[in-house]
Amino acid sequence: MLKNRAALPRLEYLLAFEAAAELESFAAAAKELNISETAVSRKIRLLETHYDCALFLRGHRSVQLTDHGRKLLSGIGPALKSLERTSEAMLEEHHRSTVRMAATNSVSSLWLMPRLRKFQMSNRNVTISLFSSDHDSECLTEAFDLAILRGEGEWQGYDAEYLFGETVFPVCSPGYVVNHPHLEEPEDLLNQSLIEVTSNHTEWLNWKTWLSELDTDPSVRHSTFVNTYPLAIQAAVDGLGIALGWGHLVDRHLQDGSLVRPLRDAHVRTHSGYYLLRRQGAPKHPESDVVTRWLMQESAARKRYVPGLGQRRQA
Repeated sequence: MLKNRAALPRLEYLLAFEAAAELESFAAAAKELNISETAVSRKIRLLETHYDCALFLRGHRSVQLTDHGRKLLSGIGPALKSLERTSEAMLEEHHRSTVRMAATNSVSSLWLMPRLRKFQMSNRNVTISLFSSDHDSECLTEAFDLAILRGEGEWQGYDAEYLFGETVFPVCSPGYVVNHPHLEEPEDLLNQSLIEVTSNHTEWLNWKTWLSELDTDPSVRHSTFVNTYPLAIQAAVDGLGIALGWGHLVDRHLQDGSLVRPLRDAHVRTHSGYYLLRRQGAPKHPESDVVTRWLMQESAARKRYVPGLGQRRQA
């Protein structure tokens, strides 16, 4: 424990002094510290007042240390470097324990978020920092350790592990089925209130494509348009109509009964799937491996809603 804290000046004064001493210039020190030259000069004057001695001989464009200044620099230099090393180690330890992950908006809000609390309770020393975007380019940067994107398994510069494919089927609230009891075949959807996602993102099938894949007249009317998939699912939960449900995104809603499948067997299977991406050559940390194993386990454990994978239609 320090016995005489009053003898210590403020750290910001010492940092300004150290920079000016090493660079022999208040102007250069200001640039290095990203503050004004006036601020550097003021901090050093306050440091000189604290020690009651001159630390620099001031010239027109440069400064030189006095004997007192050289004595101070020789004492604080090693201490500041030690503090710097300790701080860097602390920050690196925090960085390693935080796994930075990016994913599409739908996967983030509907698949990852409902599962994060359970992960956190089982992994107290690992923190997931989650970023969501429907623009792949924003997810594929060095800022992230892991990313979950939809595609066919090929991303230049990334290793990809398959998480899950997609089965797409109609979903609606239980109350909607009660009010519209004659829903048995895809043709029965033509006069229903259908919820459509207007996003141009390649992730989404629209109703026209889905119905065409089942050899059904794609001439449908829509009662509700939304620009994100989570909004479409919320609209379906609220009874506004029937939405297209991506299996892995609606599994929790089907399990808790807030959504049901009005057409039990009608579905389309997409060619693409969702993949976990890790940048090739990126440093591997144990924490990232923990998150990777968890994601693969969650993917393997999710309920499969449509039997007979080999008989599913392809979109």
